[in-house]
Amino acid sequence: MTLVRAGMLTAASDCVFATGLAILFFNSTFMRLWQGVAAVPLGPEALDGGVWTMLFGLGLHVCVAFWWSGVFLFGAMRLEVVRRFLLSRHGMLKVAALYGPLIWLVMSLLVIPLFTKRPPSFALRWWVQFICHVPFVALPITWTARNAAARWYSSGSGKAH
Repeated sequence: MTLVRAGMLTAASDCVFATGLAILFFNSTFMRLWQGVAAVPLGPEALDGGVWTMLFGLGLHVCVAFWWSGVFLFGAMRLEVVRRFLLSRHGMLKVAALYGPLIWLVMSLLVIPLFTKRPPSFALRWWVQFICHVPFVALPITWTARNAAARWYSSGSGKAH
């Protein structure tokens, strides 16, 4: 249930952010944004694919949100130091401040170029994504993990044996 919560919360938060950013600041549309996401694995023809490639892009977005949520939760739930750090004062924010940029670095420097065969462009949009992956991607993940860690310790499962 924790993974479902983290994945859906992250997907929704990042979807709202990305859509608002695209429409308000980059003169794009909802459909074009999510077709652009689909174009990463499908190629540039996805931009002319209509509703189906838009839905594919949204589905891919949700899968990626679940992937990064799962990666973090797998580590957080198994590493005592991470669980304890999440429960410390501002720990959730500190971890998000590291995990969000890490996600964007991996996606923009490795994953996306692997599919598109193009290097990243370090323009304003790249830096906005780098910074905004903290509140809109990593924070929903760390918030969910923090709540799960708190339940873990309150149930007695986190006691040292």
